[in-house]
Amino acid sequence: MEDVADNPRRGRPPVSDQQRRRQRLDISRHAVRLFAEQGVAATSGEQIARAAGLSERTLWRYFRSKESCVEPLLTKMIDAFQTVLRSWPAELDLTEHLRAAYTPVLESSSGADIEAVLAVVRMTHDEPALRAAYLVLRERSEDTFTEVLAERMGRPADTLDVRVRAATMNAVLRVATDRLAQVTAEKGITPEVLRRHREHLADALEALNA
Repeated sequence: MEDVADNPRRGRPPVSDQQRRRQRLDISRHAVRLFAEQGVAATSGEQIARAAGLSERTLWRYFRSKESCVEPLLTKMIDAFQTVLRSWPAELDLTEHLRAAYTPVLESSSGADIEAVLAVVRMTHDEPALRAAYLVLRERSEDTFTEVLAERMGRPADTLDVRVRAATMNAVLRVATDRLAQVTAEKGITPEVLRRHREHLADALEALNA
């Protein structure tokens, strides 16, 4: 029997998880640009693949539908809230922490990515398929909210009050982000707009917990 080590597989090396994430994000940027320019219905998977410099076959290996191409960019926004939630200091109230540390997209993101994320959020109001993808990601993010809240409350993660608080937090974040997307369409992404977004989010959560 031949030693496998003496006969390595030929062809392309396997794609690493990091390369896969970068490729998905690049495709997402091109898809969002095309959706914004010509609408979702008028944009084909072939056009997205061509813009990203890929074959259409490769595109469908990364995404199940053209609408799901927005997920990597939207995930950057959801990851930003999860990151700040996980870094919540024990000595601070959550609203204090949000006012000091929250940003709607990870700070490592480019300005173009922030604009693209908010453009997707705006488009979800007129594009049901994009809205569905957005809401699915939002729902998945509740697991992180539940985990953090359960630890802070000293309760099991599957108890009703923990789950309700996590769902409420998620709803507040969605509404605040929808508002931010509309405001930035008129005023642009400025430090003052982002500061007011943090304040609105913190105030809403504070009112619910009063």
